[in-house]
Amino acid sequence: MRETLDELEQWGTEVIFGRARGFRAAMMRLFLWHLSGLYRLGVAVRLGGYRRGRKPQHYLGTQVISIGNLTVGGTGKTPVVELFARTLRDRGRKPAILSRGYKSKKLGQAQEWYRRDGGELIPAEEMPKVVSEGGKPLLRVKHAGDEPWMLAKNLPGVSVVVDKNRVKGGSFAVSELEADTLILDDGLQYLDLAHSTDVVLVDQSSPFGTGQMLPRGTLREPRRNLCRADYIFITKCDARSNEELIQKMRRFNKHAEIIECTHGPQHLENLFTGERVPLDFLSEKYVAAISGIAVPESFEKILRNLGARVEFHRVFSDHHSFNQREIDRFMTRCVQRDIELIITTEKDAVRFMKPNELDVPVYFLRIEVDILKGQEVWDRLVDRICGEKQVADPLLIRELVG
Repeated sequence: MRETLDELEQWGTEVIFGRARGFRAAMMRLFLWHLSGLYRLGVAVRLGGYRRGRKPQHYLGTQVISIGNLTVGGTGKTPVVELFARTLRDRGRKPAILSRGYKSKKLGQAQEWYRRDGGELIPAEEMPKVVSEGGKPLLRVKHAGDEPWMLAKNLPGVSVVVDKNRVKGGSFAVSELEADTLILDDGLQYLDLAHSTDVVLVDQSSPFGTGQMLPRGTLREPRRNLCRADYIFITKCDARSNEELIQKMRRFNKHAEIIECTHGPQHLENLFTGERVPLDFLSEKYVAAISGIAVPESFEKILRNLGARVEFHRVFSDHHSFNQREIDRFMTRCVQRDIELIITTEKDAVRFMKPNELDVPVYFLRIEVDILKGQEVWDRLVDRICGEKQVADPLLIRELVG
């Protein structure tokens, strides 16, 4: 049953991106196109409700930095969230990342937590999932979600909190974890929590996804809603000029400051030994790739640019939970094809099970954000965030959330 659902999800992705061919795919695209009109109307009504004050927004007495995008996945959001959190931590702030924990499983029972100001046990209904309070991850990957768990692992000194209700998660982070800055992961569409700053990511190679609204395309909001951005990060940049793209974006947003960055590979790390090797280790190696991310083509392109001979690439749906059978079958195929290395992404690595027979070494590719243009804009943004001090009243926060 699970494999059938995964196959349907993967086929749906192929339909949306136009890669699936045939009569059935064409009919599905037509059906989804009609649904997109209803979706567009729903988005307009929802945003209008917040704009006119009919839908309430909550203010938690501290800065909220929203990092999001207009499209579904593929803009390289997690490395940008990590860049913000690490930079603010190093500048003396106490940031907490708020995530919805996409595809994470519910806990059997809520974590036990005692109030910082009184010592009483916090009721289960008020508890988000605390992935990290600045130390090692406190939850398993399946309960935290792959991206929150990865962020918690990579960011000592930064709290990571998961809850679909980010107001509840933010309230907890401020009152119990003493966070003074909230980073709202994938926050552009989450408006129950008021934003201090909206950072919107735009992929250089696919700035507006397929150009059509969900569910026919990959746009969560119309392109004109780029006007809501205070800062725009053009991500995954290569040597091409972004002037034409910037001119297009200026049609929708004339005031946002723009930063151009690349998601640069840093090193390879063995999943099971922790050994790190330089990128030139890939040169001329016969490798197999395996991934469950929104845009697998970009991952494969990086590997080829690093000199790897990518013999095949096993692609799963975004955030796919690997099972033992899938991993073992993939390993068998690699052995049969005389593959020298298996390469996956860092996000997939946290969900990757150890094969029963580890005949081919498995590495993940570490990616970090490098700013190419707009360093002075970045510096001003960080200075502004770090210069604004606000003190939240925990009692007031509980009243707002409750």
